[in-house]
Amino acid sequence: MTTEKINYQRLTDEVTEKIDKGAKPSLLLHACCAPCSSYVLEYLSEYFNITLFFYNPNIAPEEEYRFRADELRRLVSEMGLSESVCVLEGNYDPERFEALAKGLETLREGGARCERCFRLRLSEAAIAAKSGGFDYFTTTLSISPHKNAALLNSIGKELSDQYSVPYLFSDFKKKNGYKRSCELSEQFSLYRQNYCGCIYSRGGVRELP
Repeated sequence: MTTEKINYQRLTDEVTEKIDKGAKPSLLLHACCAPCSSYVLEYLSEYFNITLFFYNPNIAPEEEYRFRADELRRLVSEMGLSESVCVLEGNYDPERFEALAKGLETLREGGARCERCFRLRLSEAAIAAKSGGFDYFTTTLSISPHKNAALLNSIGKELSDQYSVPYLFSDFKKKNGYKRSCELSEQFSLYRQNYCGCIYSRGGVRELP
């Protein structure tokens, strides 16, 4: 087994350096929330025509899910990207997440339950990218310091091969991406949730504003 550490930011750069900005490729960008999307939108909208795909059946309760979806739309509008960035909301089907999490409820965040959750959400993104004829797909999830970028990219590569849609390798926390997302969250007064979304990670949950 190789122990070589892959520079995913370098792989992103290799793609963007070749893009003719007069003929931007299309990107289906799976979005987990507005704060994580902020920097990624600022960064990638220069290179791609972006459709944000909000598919997150792990988020509970439904009120929380709806609020995060609304915050994502507000962010796109207030960043002045409504003309160039579309928001596509997938089905809210929490029973799919509950089924895959069965038996793994007590695991700590970052384990097998999370891996299954990543695979579910990225699978739906790959299917949507394939059916929509997108040039690339990827996810905002790698911007979080709590998410395993190598695992996300590995899953993305598997799905890319399965559905024949190129996956944009990334580690958006690089280039101070996470820091910039915090700055943009403050600038646009974004709701920054204190749990990833699922009931098994929520702990003490703040009230929605």
